[in-house]
Amino acid sequence: MSQDLTKDEFDALGQISRKEHRGRPSACVARNTKRLSGLKFIEHSREGHLMLTDKGKQTLFIYRCIATLRALSLDPQAPVEADVAIFLGRKGHIAEIDDSKTYAITQRGRESLADIDAQVR
Repeated sequence: MSQDLTKDEFDALGQISRKEHRGRPSACVARNTKRLSGLKFIEHSREGHLMLTDKGKQTLFIYRCIATLRALSLDPQAPVEADVAIFLGRKGHIAEIDDSKTYAITQRGRESLADIDAQVR
């Protein structure tokens, strides 16, 4: 990702995507709105509500995929959301274990996670 977002900014994106901010936005959303809208991750709808842009949706999805890979590397029984499982499975990063809805990280997934971690440091 070209912009480095903080955990707090990712949390704000998640709250906006789940529409937890109807009415008055949470403190997390309020404190990150200016930067996230400047980076074109969020925008105001005609009704005045905050909503994710396509760029924001894509960034949040990538974040969820990376978080899932990290969780699976620590615990093979970690829950995996359906859309993330489909994407990571198609890319060859995870493989389903015996039709049991549990997943294992493939070698390719481990390499990708190592590359991501190397870029962060």
